[in-house]
Amino acid sequence: MDRLFNTVRPYAWGSTTFIPELLGIASTGEPQAEMWMGANGGAPSRIDRGEGERSLPEVIAADPEREMGAATVAKFGTGLPFLFKLLAAGTPLSLQVHPDLAQAKEGYEREERQGIPIDAPHRNYKDPHHKPELICALTPFEGLCGFRDPDATAELLAALDVDSLKPYVDLLHAHPREAALREILTAVLTADREEVAVTVAETAAAAERLGGAYAPYASIAHHFPGDPGVIAAMLLNYVKLQPGEALYLGAGVPHAYLQGLGVEILANSDNVLRCGLTPKHVDVAELLRIVRLEPMEPAILRPEVSSSGEEVYETPVDDFRLSRYFLAPGSAPHDITAGTPQILLCTAGTATVGTLDLTPGQSVFVPAGEKAVLSGGGTVFRATVVA
Repeated sequence: MDRLFNTVRPYAWGSTTFIPELLGIASTGEPQAEMWMGANGGAPSRIDRGEGERSLPEVIAADPEREMGAATVAKFGTGLPFLFKLLAAGTPLSLQVHPDLAQAKEGYEREERQGIPIDAPHRNYKDPHHKPELICALTPFEGLCGFRDPDATAELLAALDVDSLKPYVDLLHAHPREAALREILTAVLTADREEVAVTVAETAAAAERLGGAYAPYASIAHHFPGDPGVIAAMLLNYVKLQPGEALYLGAGVPHAYLQGLGVEILANSDNVLRCGLTPKHVDVAELLRIVRLEPMEPAILRPEVSSSGEEVYETPVDDFRLSRYFLAPGSAPHDITAGTPQILLCTAGTATVGTLDLTPGQSVFVPAGEKAVLSGGGTVFRATVVA
């Protein structure tokens, strides 16, 4: 097994304190948004097997079956199918959705035929893969997920008493609900930017005045003044996770992370369709083709405890599997040897994997089939696949 040397990405929305506090180091005052663990080319982890540091994707590519196991390679190909992260949101991320596998393949092939450069700012599909994801809170964690019941949203908007929102209130009472949501999203995202900025400013002022359930949206508007995504965000459910709770985000579900520190695992893809709260490209037509417009109640996940003490966050995908161990000092060690590749991350206390000691923020890569015994007195998250 190999200790991982990981990169922390300094996106502007990142917290200046969450990751430094977890690592036990001083904050630089600069945002530290995500620590990536895995083989994504954007910021691959590195390992050292006695011949100097090499990137994890380079090591895997040299012998995929040895590193990932024959079953994983047969099912997912020769690349690690998941990306594991520490995610530290200090301000809201963009409002976004992800395609399903068929949509990603079709969209990628279409943009390849059109000759759109892979790094073009208006390109939607960077690869032919889907991007389901799971966020598990390490601190209280706030986000938006899925469309709220339209009647409840109509009541929420009506109480703001903003004249330019009143047509949306009427639409939200109309049927079919999906058509009403589509019409509102289209109107908001294609409106004249100067006109919608006035609506956003009036909405933000009313939300600030009312507080309570409106406070998260007032905060969003503070960070993104004039952005039409502020109105789109008000159509979504506000969710607050407590430490240990998680949220699974499947294809087409609109969402945004707002604030907090969490462990995130996702299929290894860069495909994002944005809905707002961003200066980046928003492709309204493609967004409306991908987004799931039906209202939904966010399902907060809590881990299921197995007889071995492993706490598993169950999801409907095989690209990743996330679980957690609470290690009591002096308790029996856990044999976690598996036929799939694993990344283990310590988030509290101390842990030992084989001969490697881990403190918060440290992680290891365990190749498929390699003997791995976990012990210590802390919390460890385990990322792998279902093969």
